Amino acid sequence: MKTADMMIYVHPDLDATKRMDMERSLAGRIGVDCAEFEHRPHPHALMVKYDPDSIKGMDILQMVRKLDPAASMVGM
Repeated sequence: MKTADMMIYVHPDLDATKRMDMERSLAGRIGVDCAEFEHRPHPHALMVKYDPDSIKGMDILQMVRKLDPAASMVGM
């Protein structure tokens, strides 16, 4: 399995419950290995590790945008 990393910024006002829901929702998807917020330094930065052969980065971003339409992908 290949892996790729992706960072997504969400609105800073997105509450902790919605951030946890987002982590769980993404982590349950085929091709997503891990999805977690950097709670201490950047609580609005979501790091996602995924298999690009199984799921596209833009598909992950669209899933996040269902909870936060202003979410944006950050280049790494």
